[in-house]
Amino acid sequence: MLDQKINILAIESSCDDTAAAVLTNDKILSNIVATQEVHQQYGGVVPELASRAHQQNIVPVIHQALSKANMDKSQLHAIAFTRGPGLMGSLLVGTSFAKSLSLGLGIPLIEINHMQAHILAHFIDEKEFDKPTFPFLAMTISGGHTQIVKVTSYFTMEVIGQTIDDAVGEAFDKSAKILGLPYPGGPLIDKYSKEGNPKAFPFTRPKVGGLDFSFSGFKTAVLYFIQKQLKEDPQFIEKNLEDICASIQYTIVDILMHKLKKAVKETGIRQVAIGGGVSANSGIRNALQDAEKKYGWKCFIPKFEYTTDNAAMIGIAGYYKFLEKDFADFSATANSRYKI
Repeated sequence: MLDQKINILAIESSCDDTAAAVLTNDKILSNIVATQEVHQQYGGVVPELASRAHQQNIVPVIHQALSKANMDKSQLHAIAFTRGPGLMGSLLVGTSFAKSLSLGLGIPLIEINHMQAHILAHFIDEKEFDKPTFPFLAMTISGGHTQIVKVTSYFTMEVIGQTIDDAVGEAFDKSAKILGLPYPGGPLIDKYSKEGNPKAFPFTRPKVGGLDFSFSGFKTAVLYFIQKQLKEDPQFIEKNLEDICASIQYTIVDILMHKLKKAVKETGIRQVAIGGGVSANSGIRNALQDAEKKYGWKCFIPKFEYTTDNAAMIGIAGYYKFLEKDFADFSATANSRYKI
């Protein structure tokens, strides 16, 4: 590593959280996130409202990140930003602002793939958190993505399994919606499942080849099951909420772990790192810790604040790109389907 101190301002605006972080090398000096509560009444993210909220939040969030880091704009060496994937309108706000700031300050611009950043969050310098060594397997699980990635260097990543339809976060949130729980419902399913019986209600697992996932059939199975039970007993959800949540969570975690075990077996790689918002789920964390003991894996679970969308992960990816002098030019445009 260089002796030089590299100060990076990172901007994340891929979905409904406006975030900014300031890093010196691989250390986080500030990591500010403005969440948008306007979407709760709609039961999901409304893209037009999200982009408007980003426009309102981006200046104060960046100002707060610089203030908390005790950093002046003149001390920055580069601006890192999320180019994609994500919601186009949201990405445009962050991309445009990053370009303008980079141009105004006369410092390099670094474009970041949001999904690579979730994986590289493991390389943030944090006490009591180990960093994986190459090669390792990364499972990125969020509202928009479910992937197993073979990682052989900071920017050499191969997607070896992914969802063919819906992402795991959507399976959690849609199941919660079927149960009448407010958005975002994934954390509520996690909360209620702790008091329930995970084997109370068996749900079928989708049959998908290779290392790929599918969750659309699972959501439909939950819907039909609840509809059938409510016809027989209108109070079924109230009486069995904890058991239903525990059964849903158990099934989803089982689907994820089945594919992960298969990936470890096929690749021979026993280091496993998780990232993305759903990696905050206690069922997944417990299953990974069990796998460490049972199969001799080495598992890496990031600090909670680096699991959901945040700018610290964009900054750490930016730092490693800065070391390689991998800079973007001003023709870089937001890419809603940016692939690893």
